[in-house]
Amino acid sequence: MEIVDRLGKVLFSDDVETLKLCLENAVATGIPLQGADLLGADLRIANLWGANLWGANLQSADLKNADLMGADLQSAVLRGAVLENADLRGADLRGADLRYANLGGAVLENADLRGANLQGTVLRYANLKNADLMDANLQDAVLGGAVLENADLRGAVLRGAYMQDANLWGAVLENADLRGANLQDAVLRDANLQGANLQGAVLRDANLRDANLQGAVLGGAVLENADLRGANLQGTVLWDADL
Repeated sequence: MEIVDRLGKVLFSDDVETLKLCLENAVATGIPLQGADLLGADLRIANLWGANLWGANLQSADLKNADLMGADLQSAVLRGAVLENADLRGADLRGADLRYANLGGAVLENADLRGANLQGTVLRYANLKNADLMDANLQDAVLGGAVLENADLRGAVLRGAYMQDANLWGAVLENADLRGANLQDAVLRDANLQGANLQGAVLRDANLRDANLQGAVLGGAVLENADLRGANLQGTVLWDADL
């Protein structure tokens, strides 16, 4: 069995029957697999801890329950990949293409997702505590019930994202684009939303206690029964907001 890159160059070969075993052996021996072509590969429950998969093609691959803790997936293509319940703690996903991937229940605590493309990605009940998502594209992403405590979402695009029941306690969302996002019942306590655009967002029953909304735009937002006790509303735009 061989692992090749996108140009057909052999990166690693081993006398095993499956690509999964070949890949695990390569990772175990410290072989770098930058640019590996793993399109549509079946890698369920694979042990890829600390793997170097920079720029690898994992489009439509099945990585359900895989161990990718600390893996280098910078600029990797994971579009449409299945990563349900995968362990991605501390993984480097800077600039990765995760559009329409399924990361439901995945653990991404302390992962680096700066500049990653997560448009339409499913992150339902995923754990993104302390994750760095600065400038990431999460437009139309599904984050219902996700944990984003203390996550860095500065400048992130969350337009139209579904974030009902998400936990964003202490998250940094400065200048984030949350237009039309659904944050019903979300926890945004102590969150920093300074300069964020929440035009038309749904924040019904959301917990915004002690949140920083200075200079935020909430025009046309739905804030029915939202808890705004102690929130900083200096310079906040609230025209046509439903309070």
